[in-house]
Amino acid sequence: MADVDIGIDVSKDRLDIAVEPDGEIWQATNDLPGITSLVERLLALQPTTVILEATGGFELPLTGALLAACLPVVVVNPRQVRDFARATGQLAKTDAIDARVLARFGGAVRPELRPLPDEATQELAALVARRRQLVEMLTAEKNRLRLAARAVRRDIQQHIRWLERRLSDLDGDLAQQVRSSPSWRERDDLLQSVPGIGPVSSVTFLAQLPELGRLNRKEIAALVGVAPLNRDSGTLRGRRVVWGGRSHVRAALYMATLTATRHNPVIRSFYTRLLAAGKPRKVALVACMRRLLTVLNAISRDRATWQPLPFQDSC
Repeated sequence: MADVDIGIDVSKDRLDIAVEPDGEIWQATNDLPGITSLVERLLALQPTTVILEATGGFELPLTGALLAACLPVVVVNPRQVRDFARATGQLAKTDAIDARVLARFGGAVRPELRPLPDEATQELAALVARRRQLVEMLTAEKNRLRLAARAVRRDIQQHIRWLERRLSDLDGDLAQQVRSSPSWRERDDLLQSVPGIGPVSSVTFLAQLPELGRLNRKEIAALVGVAPLNRDSGTLRGRRVVWGGRSHVRAALYMATLTATRHNPVIRSFYTRLLAAGKPRKVALVACMRRLLTVLNAISRDRATWQPLPFQDSC
């Protein structure tokens, strides 16, 4: 039998479904009856892959239902799919077209199947995302306060105090969530044993990088977006650059690395050595980010607390 690839474009109220290679397209409602009917129809088709885009949470009920039915579902980065569409000459964009592009993407790329994070991990990720939003709002209000007229300064100051209290409460909720799970508590203790890793960066890795400890060092670096990528063509030899990956995880890793270059003897020594060799500070810092991530990956894999030993530095 030929491979059957399903692409599903998810919106708040509607699902657009495309089947390759036969080209069939139909719609369903994005609610319990619609999802139930869709799952039954897909089971009959026995697809090789079912491809969805990450849409900020609208895809989660459908993804959970597909996984519960043991269907091979993959949630992919929308940017990958748009790059694929442009590469194949598909510039128009409608829900039906997007579904067909997703199906073709699944057949051409065959993305790796990965399990959906469990409910507890999703809740922790939601708390981490909310904390990030509060920090952004707090930063914006503090910036407004600098240039605010007298008539609105008091209102902004009150809002800043409220945001600071809410941020403190949310940090307590995050700590309680992590400590309520023996497995997370153990992993949190392991991560925070590394100088430079604090509560915020640790909980970010727990919530948004569940693959930590399950991949090798090259795979985890590429997933986060700190792996150097070649830009060579013909006789041209470009600089190695890092891009892509999970931006929020990379931001947490960046802040942790800044601390580690001062307080972690392994990372500090590595950073100093790179600077002495003439590396630009930004290049040296990204290299330290990759080194610190490698250490965290090894610690999570081996379930061993940090020790300033060469084997952990080079795993």
